[in-house]
Parts: sequence; C-alpha cells; structure tokens
Amino acid sequence: MFKEITAISKNFAMVRLEGSANDDLLNMNVIFEDGSKKILGEVDEIDNNQLKISFLGEFVNDKFLGGIIRKPSLTSKIRMINQQELGELVGENNDKSMVLGLSPLYNDYPIKIDIDDMWSNHSAIFGNTGSGKTYGVARYVQNLFNMPDKIPFNSNIFIFNNTDEYDNAFKTINTYNVNFNYKMFSINGNENNCIKLPLWLLSVDDYANILDVTEYSQLSVIEKMLSLVSAFARNDAESKRYKNHLIASAITSVLYTNQTPGRIRDQIFSILENCYTDELNLDVEVPGIGYTRQFRKCFEIDSKGEFAERVLIAEYIQKFVDNSTKWNEDFVPIYFTLDDLEVALNFALISEGLLLNEKSYSEAMALKVKLHTINNSSYKKLFNYGKFVNISEFITDLIMIGQTKRAQIINFVLEDIDDRFAKALVKVYCRIIFKFSKGLKDRGAMPIHLMLEEAHRYVQRDNDINILGYNMFERIAKEGRKFGVVLDLITQRPTELSEAVISQCSNFLIFKITHPTDLEYIRKMVPNISADVIEKQKSLQAGTCVAFGKMMKIPMIVKMQLPNPEPRSSNASIYNKWMIEWKS
Repeated sequence: MFKEITAISKNFAMVRLEGSANDDLLNMNVIFEDGSKKILGEVDEIDNNQLKISFLGEFVNDKFLGGIIRKPSLTSKIRMINQQELGELVGENNDKSMVLGLSPLYNDYPIKIDIDDMWSNHSAIFGNTGSGKTYGVARYVQNLFNMPDKIPFNSNIFIFNNTDEYDNAFKTINTYNVNFNYKMFSINGNENNCIKLPLWLLSVDDYANILDVTEYSQLSVIEKMLSLVSAFARNDAESKRYKNHLIASAITSVLYTNQTPGRIRDQIFSILENCYTDELNLDVEVPGIGYTRQFRKCFEIDSKGEFAERVLIAEYIQKFVDNSTKWNEDFVPIYFTLDDLEVALNFALISEGLLLNEKSYSEAMALKVKLHTINNSSYKKLFNYGKFVNISEFITDLIMIGQTKRAQIINFVLEDIDDRFAKALVKVYCRIIFKFSKGLKDRGAMPIHLMLEEAHRYVQRDNDINILGYNMFERIAKEGRKFGVVLDLITQRPTELSEAVISQCSNFLIFKITHPTDLEYIRKMVPNISADVIEKQKSLQAGTCVAFGKMMKIPMIVKMQLPNPEPRSSNASIYNKWMIEWKS
C-alpha cells in the first residue's frame, strides 16, 4: 500500500502510495518503523496517490509517548497501526478506566479513558445546538454509573441547568444499581426539593452578587448589614439597646447639622419610618415637665423657624445614646430571614451616616431597593430555609434522601429564574461548595463535580473582578482541583466564557461548531489545539466529537452512543403539532 517516503518535514512526512489513494485512509493512524523506532502518524491529507502524514508521537517498549524527538528516516517502513498499538491509544481495560465512546474510524472500537484523568480535571464541552453535546454528556455520565465491577457510590455530581432536560436521563439511575439515587431541585419543587439557600451561610461577596453591587462602597454597607442582623436576630435586651443607640445617634447627627429645620425634620422622620423601636418611633409619647407630647409633634416649627420642643427632643434622644458600650459587630451565623435582613439594612443605612452624603446614600438605597424587590417576589422562598444549619449540614441536606440514602447526581433546574439572578445563585452555590471542600480536614476527601450546562450564562468575566477582586469560577478553575472541586463547562457559545477559566481546562470534547468567531476563539484559547482538530470537527455528525486533553493520548474522533434513557433536549416536533388530516 505504502510505496515510499518522498519528504520529511518538522511535523509531517509526504508518502507516495502504490496505485491510487483510498479515501478511507483519511484520519487513520500509521506506523513508521525505523530500526528500533516506532513513530505514530495520522493521515491528514490525500492528493491522488500522495499522503500527508503528521507525526503524533512514539511507541517505546509498547507504551505511547506524545511528541517526538527523532524523525523517521526516508527508508522507514510504513504500515497501518495494529490491534495492540490501537489498544494502547484508546485506553487500557482496567478497574480505573471507563468507556467514553466508540471510534468510528476503527469499526466502533471502544475508546476508554482513565477515570482520574477525566474526572479529576476541569473539562469543556463545546458544540452547536443540535450537535449532540447534551446527549454526549448524558451518555458519558451514564457510562460512569454503568461500569461492571465498580460503582461510583461516593460520587457527587452537581448539575446546574436552566431546563430539566437531564431529568429524564438520570431519574431512573437506580435501575443501574439500587445504591444509586438522583435528586432534582427547582424553584417550583416541594419542601424537600425546592432550591433554597440559608441566608447565614452567605458571605459579603455572595450578597454583592445577589444584590448586583456596582460600587465598591456598597460592600461596607453589606458588611454592616450582616453584623447588625447577627446582633438583632438574638432579640435580647442588648440588641434592643443597640437599636435604640443607633437610632438616637442617627437622629443626633442630623439634628445638629446646618440644614433648615424642615429638611432636618424630613430626614429624622425618614429615619423613624424605616428604623423604630418601642421607645423610639414617631408615635411614642415623650414626657416633658408636667405634660407629654407625641414625638412627631415635637418637630413642629414655630414662628421663629425653630423646633418648638428642641430641648425636649435632645433630652429624650440623649437617654438612648450609649457610647460607653463596646458593641460587638462581628458577624456570627444565626438563623434569620429576609425580613430580618431588610431591618438590618435599614439600620445600616442610618448607622453609616449616609443620609448626609448624597452619592453614598443613593448607592446604598440601590441595595435597599434590590433587597426589597427580592423579599416581595417569588424569589423570597429561595431563602426561606426553615431551620438553622451549618455548612456541613447544608451539603448533607443537598445530597441525602431521607436518613439513609444519598444521591450521586444532584440536578438544579433554574427554569423561571432570570439570567442575572440565576448566575448569582450558581455563584453562591459554587462558593459554598468550594468553601466546604477547602474546610475538609482530609484535603480532597469528597470530590465534587460542578457541571454547568449553558455555561456561557454563568462563567463570564463579570464586574465582580473589579468590585470583589476575583471571580468565583476563575478561583475554582485555578484552585479547585487541589480540593476536589472540578468544573465541567457545557456551551454552544465558547466566546462568551471567561478566558481565565478556559485556560485551566485540561480535557475537551468538541462537537460540531460552525460559527467562525467561535472557531477562532477555540483556536486561540484552547491549550495545545491544532488546526487539524479544528478542521476535523467541522464535518462531524451529530453525536460525534473530537476528544483531546489529559484523558486522551492523542486527539481522536469519538462517536458517543445514544444515552439510555435520553435527555429531553431534542427540537420540538413541528410536523406532529401543526399537521392534521384534511380531506377537501
């Protein structure tokens, strides 16, 4: 078949065939034998009876090593790859390997990957809508749970998706093995399956994402809000004294400004409309000498343009100012609700003296509006956890089904949640999971996969880089593998993903992509990708991908078997829904 080598370059050889070329040779692997050397090549181009064969690596003692140092000579013998060599390329059949898919070039020969090489590294799955990427993801997860001798009982796969398309693929996973379980959370789930977040587990950064912080100064208001809600939630005598102190201090700071009495009155009324106690509110009776007056009436302005009861106001307010007490402003996790948080934010607004700074007050009020909007929307139930839990108990609640069963696949369906809020929720979940994993005594003791479907909705270069100094997904991409937190990014729009996250991915499944901008982005951003891989994926059939990275010895075309059962990700059937029988 192979007649002679006509030329050798740095990365390829030109080979003449005996007779005309066979089109089936394209993308096939060949061996250059030169004495003790065995160089692996791949047929890249066919031109009549001329082949261009790229060098991929070398077999040394029957083991494949990627890359070559020595080129084959012009007199090397050329042959097709044999069964033993193919087996070395497509993975070993051992306890640590699983089937990824089939090789369409070699009669559907099973392609196996090392579980650690695949599941211990960040992965990216790209492909156009309809290219089969969702089917492919569902299948390789099913393959993991369908191994003959080992079961991934302790696996933890968290899926975040804006639809329930994976539900059908995984809800019957216990038919594979009675020890396997699946759990789905959604905004419309029941008490045990509704997406919920304990407010006290959220950090300042989490609230910054949820409240869509745009200015750095807003972080200090959130910090104050959390310290106050922690103190107020105790609802003891000290917390009540603290509230009175904050209100009295705020009123005092406004009372002695150089503003007009009318302006002072409006600001004090604003304080007491949002922050009040039994002792300090607009309707409380203020005792004078031989009479009492309602507090709001103390601010009536006399003919001289002054408060008629200015002395009475000052004396009454001063009784509640307590500068001698060192108030504890450290946030301590304690059960509280969104209502409690709104109260604490109102007090934070007056305690920071923001009333006297128009710009800062406007920025702080934006937080108040957003928090109030959430508290009066359907999203409120997402934060109604119902009981106090610490971070370990929260993770346990996510995984466990009842008292004895655990779920290996946990699916979060973010349907009916707008994109901005969904992105914030995913960031919060991922940060809590990452914090939990970092806090484990035995590092990496509980590996967790974060599988982000439509990843371009979440993994973006957001403003939190400027406000917080980091992005949660970029932090996980850089540090997560050390603690067993691994990302799987599934998207049809790789150009919208964070470049820093993509650069940390070690494994890639590239289904068919046709958009030129996406192709150019992949070419530039994906490590070690070649022009050949880019060209290969352009002509792929649905459900077939180019797989490469740490899990593969060489880039290979992989045909993913149909998942069983299939996810609900196919197009709607227009014909069946539109057409009816008709006889004129």
